[in-house]
Amino acid sequence: MQYQLSDSDLLFRDDVRGFLSRELPPAISDLVRYSQPVPMQIRKDWTRKLHQQGWAAPNWPVEYGGTGWSMSRRQLFEVEMRTHNAPELEGFGFNMVGPAIIRYGSTEQKDFFLPKILNAEINWCQGYSEPQSGSDLASLKTLAAREGDDYLINGSKIWTSAAEHADYIFALVRTDPSAKKQLGISFLLIDMTLPGIEVRPVLAFNGKRLWNQVFFTDVRVPRQHRLGDENQGWTVAKNLLGNERLMVSRVAENKRILSRLHELLATSDDLGGDLEASFYKRLAELEIRLSGLEATASRLLSRFDLGQSIGAEPSMLKLLGSQLVQELDRLLYEVIGYYGLPEDAVSRSGDVSPVHSISSDMIASAMFHHRGYTIAGGTSEVQHNIIAKQVLEL
Repeated sequence: MQYQLSDSDLLFRDDVRGFLSRELPPAISDLVRYSQPVPMQIRKDWTRKLHQQGWAAPNWPVEYGGTGWSMSRRQLFEVEMRTHNAPELEGFGFNMVGPAIIRYGSTEQKDFFLPKILNAEINWCQGYSEPQSGSDLASLKTLAAREGDDYLINGSKIWTSAAEHADYIFALVRTDPSAKKQLGISFLLIDMTLPGIEVRPVLAFNGKRLWNQVFFTDVRVPRQHRLGDENQGWTVAKNLLGNERLMVSRVAENKRILSRLHELLATSDDLGGDLEASFYKRLAELEIRLSGLEATASRLLSRFDLGQSIGAEPSMLKLLGSQLVQELDRLLYEVIGYYGLPEDAVSRSGDVSPVHSISSDMIASAMFHHRGYTIAGGTSEVQHNIIAKQVLEL
C-alpha cells in the first residue's frame, strides 16, 4: 500500500514548514539535531510560540485549546516537527496528564492546570514505576492513607524522568491495601514542593542524570488533588494513554535519525570512507522497513479516523518502531567510528569540545539512551505477548 497525502494535507504540511522556517532559529534546531541539551527556558519559549499558533496540544479537544486534527494529521505534524529538529514539548503535561485532567478533572482542576500546561508554567513528571513494580505496575506499594481532608503518602517512585525540574508529579498510589491489585489504586496530582518529598538522581553509566528516584515520607496531599474517584486510579491511568497508543510507532523519530545519518554521510569527508558495501545494504533495508512502518501506521490511523475499531495492532508499531531507532543508531555509530569513544566513558558538560566535530558529538550517548526504547512504554516481551494473544490468538 502506498499512502498518499491529500491536497489539504499537502497544504497543511507547507503551512507547518513555513512556520518552522520563520520561527525556529537554526541555533535551536542544531541543539536538537546534535542531541545537545536544550535549556528549559528555550523549551518554554518554544511551547508558548506553538500555543500562540494554536498547535501546542494536538490531542486536546478544541474547547480546551486543542487543534481538532485527525490522528493522521497529528502524525504528519509530528513528522515535520521531528525531521526539522524542533524541541519536543513537555510530553507528560500535553500527552499524558493533560488529557486525563480534561476527562476526569473537576472544574477547579481544569481551570487551574490546563492553562498553565498550555503556557509552559508547570512542568510534570510521572510517578508510576516503583523499585519492585515495573511491568507489573498494578503491584505498586506506595501508600496513601486517608487523614481527614488529606492523603498521607509514603513510598517511592523510580525511573522518574525530569523529576529534578518538575513542579508536579502525577502518581498512582494505593488507597486500599486490602483490595485486589488493580483495585484500591488512586491517581493523585502532587505538588513537588510539599514537605517530605526527596528527589535523588539515578545516573547512567556515563554519569548522566537520565532518571530519578522520588521518595515520599509523610507527604500530605489534599484530597481535592485526587483525579477521578478514590480507588479508581487504574481506570484513569489506562484511559490516560487512550488514543495515544496509536502514536507509538516512532516514525517521526526514525525519520529524524535517518535524516541525520544521510547528512553525516554526505557532509563529513573523513567519516564513512571505510564503510563496506554491506553497510549501505543494511541502510537500504532499514529505509525499506521504515517505509513499511510508516505505511502501516498511516493505515491504522486512517482506520481510526474513519471510526473503525483498532485492536492490538499498535503493539506491532511500538515493537518495530523502537527496534528501528536502535538499529539506525547503530549505523550512525559505525559512521563516526572511534570518534564516538569518548562519549562511552564521560558525560559532555560545560565547554568541553567534541573530539571530531559537533556532527559526531553525542551520537554514542544518544545510542545508549535509546537502548531503553524497547523497555519504556511496555517492554518488547510484553508487546510480543499481546500480539501472540490478541492478534495471532495463540
